[in-house]
Amino acid sequence: MVLIWADIVIILGGFYLGLLLRLGTDGAAEQIFENFGWLKVFLMAAICLVNLYLYDLYDFAVINSRRELVLRLVQALGITWVLLAVLFYFFPFLLVGRGAAVYSVVIILISMLGLRIAIHYLMGHPELGEKILIVGNGSVVTEAASAVSSRRDAGYRIVGFMTDERLDKPGTNGSLRNFGVTAALEDVVQNEKIDRIVIGVRERRGAFPAEPLLRLRLAGNVNIEESSSFFERVTGRVHLDNLLPSWLIFSFRPRDTRIKTLVREGLHRGLALIGLIVSFPIAILVALLVRFTSRGPIFYKQERVGKNGKVFRVIKFRSMRADAESDDRPVWASTEDDRTTLVGGFLRKTRLDEIPQFWNILKGEMSFVGPRPERPFFVAKLAEEIPFYEYRHLVAPGLTGWAQIKFPYGSSVEDAKQKLQYDLYYIKNQNLTLDIVIVFETVKTVLFGRGGR
Repeated sequence: MVLIWADIVIILGGFYLGLLLRLGTDGAAEQIFENFGWLKVFLMAAICLVNLYLYDLYDFAVINSRRELVLRLVQALGITWVLLAVLFYFFPFLLVGRGAAVYSVVIILISMLGLRIAIHYLMGHPELGEKILIVGNGSVVTEAASAVSSRRDAGYRIVGFMTDERLDKPGTNGSLRNFGVTAALEDVVQNEKIDRIVIGVRERRGAFPAEPLLRLRLAGNVNIEESSSFFERVTGRVHLDNLLPSWLIFSFRPRDTRIKTLVREGLHRGLALIGLIVSFPIAILVALLVRFTSRGPIFYKQERVGKNGKVFRVIKFRSMRADAESDDRPVWASTEDDRTTLVGGFLRKTRLDEIPQFWNILKGEMSFVGPRPERPFFVAKLAEEIPFYEYRHLVAPGLTGWAQIKFPYGSSVEDAKQKLQYDLYYIKNQNLTLDIVIVFETVKTVLFGRGGR
């Protein structure tokens, strides 16, 4: 949010400086205050911000190099000015001034580039950020380090770890320092100026450092957090391997009230109705393409598992051959599936094959946002191999979801396990704000042909 507001200031300031350089003080004041200049500039700023968002310039996990940053920033601003040129052509009264626009482009580009390079430097500086000590060993340390390194914008720096294994000796583990056993926990926290302790050990007799942790917590000198909560917050997914049922019970979201449920369902069905109306011309064209490019029906209906395990029939435009499962045995779909028809690959990549599912949402069988519904055959198989898998049916399935925008196309048990971690995160943290984020990310995914299903 700070970066968005900074960009707004840069855009508004850049346009004003462009007017000053081109028209002088009196000319700039006339354009701004007498010719509705501020309204024009705010319109331009809105278009610019949308393009910056579409090019992931607010996602530090995507922009991981200066070269990528410069490339995407130039592309985003280039598209912005092309759109503005078209807008000015059809609506000349919105034009602020050609010369001022040229100055503004240069000022805004340099300012945004400088701001983001400075932020990347600060985010990657080893001396800045909240210092973290991990109490645990093995996979807990490795996964926490990996999670933090992938999210520099979170502002965390892992100083090292301590273990409950008394045979371990102080040393190093890769780039992380091993401070030894937890008996010296308080000394390490004080000497290293630790801000947060992440706990990744079980409460075993004689192993869990309850007393020093209690003293540190009551003294208020350091934040203490369970590793599952830390991992969830940093990565946006729930870690199955370290998951305890008690953690889910005590950290779950507040119960849904009747009013909240009605508002959410009304909003999702309203979005589906709008989507059905807006996409109707496209749906007609897609139906004709499916009908005349391959043999078989236009629509494809398939049983899927919905809320509370109830089975329903999902509707899609057919993207595979009619005999894709001629032996009646379900088969995993994949990104390079040879059963896909001539136009099916395009429909699946752009998600145009899912337009008919707006009808499933209107019928109440699905929501606009939620875990993707799976086939009963695969549900039974995955529930046997993956713990907590059936918990994803506690909410209605969705046309899009957190797992779909965070994880690529899944076509195996391991992929299903990874996607379940995102689904559980969504179920646990389900709210209107998260739904809006997912909808916006889905639009971006569809426009650029990215993401999973």
